[in-house]
Amino acid sequence: MDVEGLQRLVADFAARREWERFHTPKNLVMAMTGEMGELSELFQWLTAEESSAICQNDHRRERVEEEVADIFIYLLRLADVLDIDLAAAVEAKVEKNEQRYPAEAVKGRAVKYTEIDLL
Repeated sequence: MDVEGLQRLVADFAARREWERFHTPKNLVMAMTGEMGELSELFQWLTAEESSAICQNDHRRERVEEEVADIFIYLLRLADVLDIDLAAAVEAKVEKNEQRYPAEAVKGRAVKYTEIDLL
């Protein structure tokens, strides 16, 4: 299913429950932030290696997938409520980042674009 189809699925889910009045941008951002906290909790005390292997355990995979889905659902809903074309926004942001982070200048380095010239 494409992004627009997922947005329709989520909007229909909310509409059948008459939840649209609760889905203000502020409320959706707050809900997404809460879900990010729940996802963060799953990784909180893991080493880098443990975090990379978290989905090798079926129970942990299910919990991670549920939190990622919750975050994505709220993001889809937020974009729908604000009339943001997610695909276009992602394409535009990647293009902007292509300019900010030229591959030849940042390859293999974690550096903010404002610091590239200082390397």
